Amino acid sequence: MTRERILAYTLPALVAVAVIFAWDQAVTVFEISKFQLPAPAAVLDAAIENWSSLQDAALVTLRITIASFFLALVLGTALAVVFAQSRLVERALFPYAVILQVTPVVAIAPLILIWVGLDNAEQAVLILATIVAFFPILANTTFGLRSADRQLHELFDLYRASRLQRLMRLQFPAALPYMLAGMKISGGLALIGTVVAEFAAGSGTSTGLAWLILQAGFNLQVAKSFAALGLLSAIGIAIYALLSLLEWQLLKAWHESARPEE
Repeated sequence: MTRERILAYTLPALVAVAVIFAWDQAVTVFEISKFQLPAPAAVLDAAIENWSSLQDAALVTLRITIASFFLALVLGTALAVVFAQSRLVERALFPYAVILQVTPVVAIAPLILIWVGLDNAEQAVLILATIVAFFPILANTTFGLRSADRQLHELFDLYRASRLQRLMRLQFPAALPYMLAGMKISGGLALIGTVVAEFAAGSGTSTGLAWLILQAGFNLQVAKSFAALGLLSAIGIAIYALLSLLEWQLLKAWHESARPEE
């Protein structure tokens, strides 16, 4: 392994250590109150002390995030296939997908809560998170399905390939890099959508990390809030890393973006 690669792998950890050190020194030197910015050691103590509740809340948030991501993946891919087969359907429905994307979650959360019932807050969060994660997969997959080489399309015409054969053997392989890029975006958005939806649709029955952060803030447990935020960041990094690994595994044999640097 070259020195450049070793540096590339260790640099993020070194930056994290430098930030934590600067944070700790700033709290000490400027005598910042623990109610404004707790020291890293206080956050670690709060994480250890409240690990049981943090773990339970993280599992709830992670479960909804994964479920919303897979719902967005299935729905977005299915609709992208329909769009790729018919320009007319795409022109009729794509504007509404854009509307869903640009509509703030906090604006539609009360409506979703009313429709699913106030007792089904977790189901409302799942719907809202799916809406947030849906568009990148739809847009990227639609673009990818339309990006297959025109000459290859003509070759499939020559062999009188069916629509299904063309879709499975030409369009989906061509769309795979775009789909995977959309999935990496959608994975992060699913987590963001879950947290924002928990804030917007949360109630005393909510048990996710967002509600834990709100509850800790109300009780002036700032270190606990920071511990929950750190756990959210770790979940987000893990999701992105897993999807990046999946992308590399599927593309390393044939696509330029996954080839190692010289």
